[in-house]
Amino acid sequence: MTKLAEKEQLLRKAGYSYEPDREVYINRKARKVFSIDFLEDHDAKAIASKIREATLGAEWIFIFNNIPSESVKRELAKMLDA
Repeated sequence: MTKLAEKEQLLRKAGYSYEPDREVYINRKARKVFSIDFLEDHDAKAIASKIREATLGAEWIFIFNNIPSESVKRELAKMLDA
């Protein structure tokens, strides 16, 4: 199993699903979004740590290498809440 596949399996076990149009893994219950770039650039330990981090309120948490702009965050949140 490749390292990326191991990371993807970790996310799936935590309730994340892949959104191919945006190349992200999302968990609507946890309100978190992981980018593929983040997954490729970080080890499984760092990803597991981010999965376990508590979320506050109703805001989506975007776990990307480069923080998306506010307009991109709004667009993604709107799509995810639909």
